[in-house]
Amino acid sequence: MRHPARLGIALTLALATAGCSTAAGGGSDAATESTARTASVTSCGRPVSFAEPPRRTVALDQTSTETLLELGLQDRMAGTANLKTKIPARYEAAYATVPVIAPKIAPGEQLRAATPDFVVGGSADLFTADRAGTREELDALKVPTFVSAVDCPRQNPAGTTPFELLFSDYEKLGTVFGAEERAGKLAADQRAAVAKAGQSASRVPEGAERPTVVYLYSVFNGMPYVAGGTGLPSEMSRIVGAKNAFDDIDEDWPEVSWEEVAERDPDFIVIGDLSERGRPGDSAAEKRATMTGHPVISKLAAVRDDKILTVPGIELDPSVRSVHALGLLAQGMKDLGYVR
Repeated sequence: MRHPARLGIALTLALATAGCSTAAGGGSDAATESTARTASVTSCGRPVSFAEPPRRTVALDQTSTETLLELGLQDRMAGTANLKTKIPARYEAAYATVPVIAPKIAPGEQLRAATPDFVVGGSADLFTADRAGTREELDALKVPTFVSAVDCPRQNPAGTTPFELLFSDYEKLGTVFGAEERAGKLAADQRAAVAKAGQSASRVPEGAERPTVVYLYSVFNGMPYVAGGTGLPSEMSRIVGAKNAFDDIDEDWPEVSWEEVAERDPDFIVIGDLSERGRPGDSAAEKRATMTGHPVISKLAAVRDDKILTVPGIELDPSVRSVHALGLLAQGMKDLGYVR
């Protein structure tokens, strides 16, 4: 953001802060009204402190939006952006009350117009000079920022799993908003779901090799994009007793060739259904048709014997919905006979 823009955001933020005490809505059931405490957390290596719970939060992506809605914080939200797929039915009513400041990635101008007192993003790349503004720029304007711990691997203790990082997000946001009880329950419920899925791994026949799996996220210009070793699917595989066939690639969703998929010869395939995104090759049906029509892939045993599972594609990226995909994966392995 250039200097005139900074003056503009400083002015609008000052006006927003002045109006906070009389803002309509007054806070959700999940958030406290108390201003007698200071809440402090660390987000992606940066300390974030609040003298009172935020009242005008902007969520920069769908992941952050759904986390806040799950915590019942919709009336503490001044905006949302970058919706990739349809909002689940359970969030529709709450989501309808939140202004959409940008249908795609929100630039600084839209963020400025929303007069936020807190900005939350699921990934660090949303906070760049040509997008919402850097975290340093927003700090200088007295606007605290929060980035999901899942996207900050260098700042996290070694060995911390992606799911535990997600749960830490819930708990930290609960601290910020005074919604500790609801955040704690969400984290506890999802920890239990992860533990339940993990029971599958303990029932894999003793001495048996872990079945290998390819996660097909999208097909773009005819080329497959699959889960690499740094994405959530590798951790999901470990939990249920499988092995991601592309664990050796140090990316979340690398582009590979169909020949590489054939060389890995996975025991089963997980398709990420992105029908709601609407791009060519996004739907599960299109991906199946591509594989069954491919001269090489169609000969793989996993394709020939229909050892293919389908899960919502958005749930393969870390979010409040990911434990659902994990449960589908665990059940699918049972249905395919990999778990006794």
